[in-house]
Formats: sequence, C-alpha cells, structure tokens
Amino acid sequence: MSGGAAADRLRVIVKLGGSVLTRKREVERLRPKILSRLARELVAEPPGNLVLVHGAGSFGHPGAQRFGLALPPGMGTDGPHRARGAAIVSAEVRRLHVAVLRALVDAGGSPWSIPVATHARNAAGALAQFDADPFRDALERGLLPVSFGDVVPDEEWGSSILSADTIALALVPVLHPARVIFVSDVPGILEGSSRGRRSIASEVTEEVVERLTSTPGAPDVTGGIRGKAKVMRAIARAGSDAGLISGLTDGALLRAIRGEFVYGSWAHAGTG
Repeated sequence: MSGGAAADRLRVIVKLGGSVLTRKREVERLRPKILSRLARELVAEPPGNLVLVHGAGSFGHPGAQRFGLALPPGMGTDGPHRARGAAIVSAEVRRLHVAVLRALVDAGGSPWSIPVATHARNAAGALAQFDADPFRDALERGLLPVSFGDVVPDEEWGSSILSADTIALALVPVLHPARVIFVSDVPGILEGSSRGRRSIASEVTEEVVERLTSTPGAPDVTGGIRGKAKVMRAIARAGSDAGLISGLTDGALLRAIRGEFVYGSWAHAGTG
C-alpha cells in the first residue's frame, strides 16, 4: 500500500471457513446470526487494514465433490460434464458470496468483491498464476477486499478448485500481513481419536501436521484439517503468524484482528 498512516497499520488476512458460515452437512444452509455477528467484528476496525476471504461450505463443497472438480479428468468428470459442473458450482458459491457481502454492508462496512476466477489460474489442480493487484487496489481505496474459494480455469484440467486457504497463502508474500486468521466452528486443531478424549494443538508443528487425518462426514474438497495445517505452516515460514480460532465465541475474531492473544492453534512466524 502506498505511504501514509494506512501503510503503518497492522495488516491482517481473515479467512472465514465454510464450517462457521454454513451448516456443512445441509445443502446451502446459511448460519445468518453468526454471519451477522462476524461481519460486525470485521468492520469494527478502520478500512485499509484487512483482507477477507471465505470458504464455500455447504454452498460449494457438495457440488465440487459430485462433479469431481478437485480431481483430474477421468477420475472426476471431463468434457461437457466437467464444464457443466464448473458452471453449477460457480453459481452456488456466488450465492454465499452475495450473502457475505450483504452482511458486511449491513454492518456498516465497505466490502469490494474480488472473484478470484478472473484473477487466477490453476495447472493440474494447483495454483499456477495469481494477480494480487485487485486486492492492493481495493486496500488503497479504503475498501475491504473480499474473495472466496471458487472454480477457476485450469490449464490442464479445464477447470478445478482454488480454495480460500490457498488464496490466503498466495496473498502473504504480496501483502506481508502480521497474521492470518482462520475462523472455524472449532476452537483450534483437534488431536486424538474422535471416539476418545481430544485436545487442542496450541502450536502447529510439522509433527502435528503428520498426525492429522481428514475429518470424516461433511464433504471437503480442499484438503481437510491436515491441508489447513499445512497452509498454516507455509504462512509461518513466509513470515506471518497463522491462527485457527473459533468464530462461535463472541469477540474472538475482533481481538485476534487487533493482535491480542486468542485461544486456538497457532503457527508462529519464522518457525521452520
């Protein structure tokens, strides 16, 4: 961001997970009261300091799984069927995106939609090109940039999924945030058997990543909790703190945005 006081503020990237915005086991089921409260916490800070990305939850994951958009053609869908699936999932996630934008406007914010499908490309399901200029431009104009996990063009597969977690990671070396906050419906990364006693991993280490497995039940085409922990480790190596906190606790997100300690799982900047 160009000079002035705005350049000296603590810059934060927030990723609102689909699990906290929607009921992931029910197709296209929003959690409106939680979304409204989180929107108020997001707009409580001055503009120019914050970037928001959000997941698709029950608006995108079921369709992406049904059409195999996280898989290569042949293992998933191909040809016209894949194109049709991409179009359907793209429309689904935009319904959630509009709900997020409306909640932010209603809370008094100035959100600016940045559909990443027009600014990024994948190759074989992995991010290959990413243009961060729209995010920097929105910040410089005093707006809150808002993007979301989406179906994007894929140089080898035609179309594939670009997760909101990956968008957050791609923005780190460009915006150099002090911290990246992942907001979920759980208070951190849970370890242990789902049938036994479970604990929160306060420090996200490589050992923690290796012990994690994907959570069964709700569909997730973006790598599950292990994929999120790997992204958090990558963010820490890039020089920013990364934390996973609960969005179900009033005020926790706002405190985290302001740089205060919030209970959860953290990967600290500079840890290898």
